[in-house]
Amino acid sequence: MAYEAQFYPGATSVAENRRKHMSGKVEKLREISDDDLTIILGHRVPGTDYPSTHPPLAEMGEPECSIREMVEPTDGAKAGDRIRYVQFVDSMYNAPSTPYFRSYNAAINFRGVDPGTLSGRQVVEARERDMEELAKFQLETEMTCPALACLRGASVHGHSLRLQEDGVMFDMLERVRLENGTIIVQKDQVGRPIDKKVDLGKPMSDEEAAKRTTIYRVDNVPYREDKEVLEWVHRVFEQRTMYGYKPAVQE
Repeated sequence: MAYEAQFYPGATSVAENRRKHMSGKVEKLREISDDDLTIILGHRVPGTDYPSTHPPLAEMGEPECSIREMVEPTDGAKAGDRIRYVQFVDSMYNAPSTPYFRSYNAAINFRGVDPGTLSGRQVVEARERDMEELAKFQLETEMTCPALACLRGASVHGHSLRLQEDGVMFDMLERVRLENGTIIVQKDQVGRPIDKKVDLGKPMSDEEAAKRTTIYRVDNVPYREDKEVLEWVHRVFEQRTMYGYKPAVQE
């Protein structure tokens, strides 16, 4: 019988959402064009070729290597793309995702990516077209609410601050704004004004955000109510601390 990954324990909505983010089985909520994505990432001009750091692999004449023969290179590696990044910030106020679960999603479902996880932001470095594939996936799906998450490559602060009166996460560079009920991007991820404003659609309602979030909160789904999660956290902590992470060893 084929093994089916379980990803995460728990019986609450938060646990189920964490499993969805880790498995990549998330709902698509919006469409973002390739040009709009390129604009808000800010790494190159829309419609231009991908800059490269080396010739395409097919033209390099590399020596024989059994590992290279076994591992299919990503599209970005094949083309010789340079390395670029995307960085997300997610509000602690019931944003759908968190830095850790964006990293889990990247590492489990995408190849050739280098996720970095911090307390208030999450960065992924990869070949440029591979990075864009991941960024598009996470932006278009239920992993992102455009009011509660934002691409921020600089001055990332705001994830732990209370929301603005309009329900949008604070951003000192004001990269996005709420306009006529939709979230409009007016600056790229490092805060440079863009010529074409990008519409990311309507933000989630408070109720929808609370239903889709991967964050345990005492005012929504308290962590202590997810008994199976607590059981496994305690088990992992005990075995790692007392037995050097040897699951076969019991008391």
